[in-house]
Amino acid sequence: MTDDKNFKRLVRARMAEAGESYTEARDALRGVAAVPDGGAEPDSLPRDARIFVTGHRGLVGSALVRRLQAEGYRRILTATRDQLDLRDQAAVSYWFRANRPDYVFLVAGTVGGIMANSTRPAEFLYDNMLIHGTVVHSSHEYRVRKLLYLGSSCVYPRLSSQPITEDRLLTGPLEPTNEAYAVAKIAGIKLCEAYRTQYGDDFIAAMPTNLYGPNDNFDLEGGHLVPMLMRRFHEARLAGEPQVTVWGTGEPRRELMHVDDLAGACLFLMRHYDGPGLINVGTGEDETVRAIAELVRDVVYPGAELVLDRSKPDGMPRKLLDVSRLHALGWHHEIGLAEGVRATYEWFRTSWSKRSSIRGAAPISAAMRPAARA
Repeated sequence: MTDDKNFKRLVRARMAEAGESYTEARDALRGVAAVPDGGAEPDSLPRDARIFVTGHRGLVGSALVRRLQAEGYRRILTATRDQLDLRDQAAVSYWFRANRPDYVFLVAGTVGGIMANSTRPAEFLYDNMLIHGTVVHSSHEYRVRKLLYLGSSCVYPRLSSQPITEDRLLTGPLEPTNEAYAVAKIAGIKLCEAYRTQYGDDFIAAMPTNLYGPNDNFDLEGGHLVPMLMRRFHEARLAGEPQVTVWGTGEPRRELMHVDDLAGACLFLMRHYDGPGLINVGTGEDETVRAIAELVRDVVYPGAELVLDRSKPDGMPRKLLDVSRLHALGWHHEIGLAEGVRATYEWFRTSWSKRSSIRGAAPISAAMRPAARA
């Protein structure tokens, strides 16, 4: 690790003297040709590295842990909320000093759907800005070799041209229903860029599309589209209810990615990308909310009637990411939407009898049950 620290100091010195980017200075010192499009070496995530996955019990964090374990990584560092409050800089600094991670996947955060974003904006802004700030700063302070920060596609303007390219960031107004969360995520992106510029830290930022999969939040108040639809149709089937109501017109289009694909993309980027700009992660394919709801219905409760509550908000009209840069690096998603929904529902059904293993799955009476939201 000492050699790694010394090398980073040399890289930063060359950046200052020659006006080069981190990648240019690093490659010049190593005596290698620059890797195109921000690519990093394939062996840049060694199997014996200490890897910190924040938010390891959440949707993305748990998928990353599964993927790392499957690929033979055994020095995976995690911490529960009771063990470490990521909003507390002193506590985070102490944890980093004690555990000395080599690589960090910064995927923890306060998240939710339209209702949660609309009713808890202060919490979404405060929590996420603090979490990003403490982990990024401690990663710099204790010389983490590389950090991957996971943003969100909601950082892009509401009326972005489609598909959305990375250069659309900060070119227009945000979607009002999740503005606080988006502002916090944009701050995280800029924080990584600032530490890279000022200190030469190898911090990268990836923007994933909408996600779903095992360990998602199935809370009908705070979850996202697919898990809420899945739970709503499941409970309607058990109760014999003939209809399921979905918020909005059903016309907005959404791109969806299975979280296991995202985990694979994160490892790929940690190994192969160290460019200064953010990079989109998605499938490059989208469907209308109505089509997604019909797909979930056909998997969970084929006999149900879908009812659209057009008095409720739609959210962004379309949100499809341009993933051409990621494809050019050599990564493509593998799990199709229908396949992913079926697999997720199998996981949900298996876990249904163990309510403690499904986030947000406390029973709700029919009278109090809200509709699913986009």
